[in-house]
Amino acid sequence: MSLPPRAVLVHRATELTELVARHGTRQQAGFFLAGRGRDLAELDARHQAQQEALAMVSAAIPLDWRRAVAERNDLDRFGFGPEDVVIAVGQDGLVANVAKYLDGQPVIGVDPEPGRNPGVLVPHEPAAIADLLRSDLSAAAELRTMVAAGTDDGQRLLALNEVYVGHRTHQSARYRLLSPDALEERQSSSGLLVGTGTGSTGWCRSAWQERHSPLTLPTATESTLSWFVREAWPSPATGTSCTEGLLKADQRLTVIAESDLVVFGDGIESDTLAVSWGQRLDLTVAETRLHLIR
Repeated sequence: MSLPPRAVLVHRATELTELVARHGTRQQAGFFLAGRGRDLAELDARHQAQQEALAMVSAAIPLDWRRAVAERNDLDRFGFGPEDVVIAVGQDGLVANVAKYLDGQPVIGVDPEPGRNPGVLVPHEPAAIADLLRSDLSAAAELRTMVAAGTDDGQRLLALNEVYVGHRTHQSARYRLLSPDALEERQSSSGLLVGTGTGSTGWCRSAWQERHSPLTLPTATESTLSWFVREAWPSPATGTSCTEGLLKADQRLTVIAESDLVVFGDGIESDTLAVSWGQRLDLTVAETRLHLIR
């Protein structure tokens, strides 16, 4: 006998919740803002919008479904099951935060503040969820490409937007880079970005735009990644000739560490890979894709 679906409601703490937690009480948080010419009104409104969206989505979950709630900061410790339907209520980045922990489960992005967020990954309003949960979700899934990072000792990490490889602090990252074109270069830089088509609207696009790159950035469903080296430093021992490119599904970008490096995806620095001197890191198109319900 198969289990009924489980709706997993994912959200993140609001700015109001975080501010009150930092200052101890609502009154102290208000006093802190008042001393800077601001008040709690805007944060109250945003907090209320999220609470109303969460309540509406929760009420839309069928009564015979199981349910669970996961906060963003707990995602790396939450156990997702194959029968889960993930409902992310928040900004676009919340979908990216949860995507790395999934393996084919459908994700419904809900925007609690329509008009404030771009809505690329959270295209649905709370009122639409009841009908969506009664529909064939597999038929509505858009398969979005993800990026995989894997080390020679078996560590693995997925990301929807981009993977960052660099030094744990603001020191220069030192490594040997092996491109899919068989080019090899020793580099010292501010780190390396490897992004998907979804990530081409974010950090990778900033690097692409700033250097006026001639590359054509991939689309969200295209099995291609873009990669950029940030601020490569020319020296007698390090070069700057191999700093950007594209990765097809059958290709890899390889980094051989010559300093301790850290690898994280989609801005979640609490869930990282550690790469020490001499270790190998391969960056590829992931076999797993995000099943985003449009």
